[in-house]
Parts: sequence; structure tokens; C-alpha cells
Amino acid sequence: MTEETAPTQQLLDLLRTAPEGLSEYELLLRLSRWQGGDERLPTDTLELFRSHFLLFHTLYRLRDQLHAERQASLQISPLCIRLLPYQGTESALSEREPLRDYYLDLTHLRDTGADDVDKMLGAFWMRLQGAEDKQHALATLELDEQQGTLDLAAIRQRYRQLVSLHHPDRGGCTQQLQRINSAMETLQRYYR
Repeated sequence: MTEETAPTQQLLDLLRTAPEGLSEYELLLRLSRWQGGDERLPTDTLELFRSHFLLFHTLYRLRDQLHAERQASLQISPLCIRLLPYQGTESALSEREPLRDYYLDLTHLRDTGADDVDKMLGAFWMRLQGAEDKQHALATLELDEQQGTLDLAAIRQRYRQLVSLHHPDRGGCTQQLQRINSAMETLQRYYR
């Protein structure tokens, strides 16, 4: 067994011992233990990104190999990585897969620095948290994304209407005006 195939074989052996599958986190921990390392993952975000990237790079290569050899199928997801019986009719491997393409291109690993990882994490958390914030802000301004094209100009127009209607100088409520202002600030982050 060559040095390059050793991690792949270890990974395959670990997956064979867990027919129900393993999360990425559990798989990284087990690989670390198997290699005699710490029983915890790196805390540095760049180091953690590199561990994640190398794992997924190896997983996609392994999946391609198993499929080519008609041995098994490999389900790859951060929440569940597991071996499945070979399915000869899989069309997924013949279609273009952006994630597979990303992880098989090692320039992404080489060219990604700590600032890039921080930006990716920031964008992830913004999307995760932002969906709820954005919907709440749209509701506050009484706007619906589903009703045609919604752009910053339309949002500003609705904002001005509501400010005019709810301004305390015109008999409106200060708290409502603050909610409207906050909603506008939120939506400006999404509609630039």
C-alpha cells in the first residue's frame, strides 16, 4: 500500500465499520484517533478548513474509485457519510457536480487563506441567521418577495411611505418607527 492510498484505505475501513454512516465530525475524530492524534479537532479555523477540505477531497476520490470498480456507492454529506451498495444506474457521477469539482481542485486548498475562511464563515452565518431576519424585516415593511421583482428602490419607496405614516410628528408611534428603521437597515444588507 502506497503512502497516498493509506489514508484512503483507513477511511474506507472506518466507513465499513459504521454501516449507518458517520458525520464529518465523527469521521474526522476517528481518523485522528486512528493516526494517534488528539481526540479533538483543530480550533484554528484555517486548520479546520484544511482538515475538512482534505477529507472531502479524499471522499470524492474514493467515491469515484468505488464506482469505477463497481464495489460500492458513497453518500457524501457533512451530516452523513456512508457506504451503500453499488448502484450501476447512478447518473449522479456522470453529471457535473459543483461540490465534487471544488474539492477535487487542490488549488482551492492552496489558495484559501485565513481571511478567506473567515469570509466564508461570515457568509454562512449571515445566510443561516439572515433568512429569519430578512423575512421579519420584509414583514415589518409589509413587503412580499414573491410578489414580483423586489429591489432596493421598491424597498426604499415602501420605507418612505411607512416612515411618513408612522412618524411621531404626524401622530405615529416611536416604537413602530424604530422597527421600520431597523427593518430597512437589515434589508439594505441583502438588496444592494
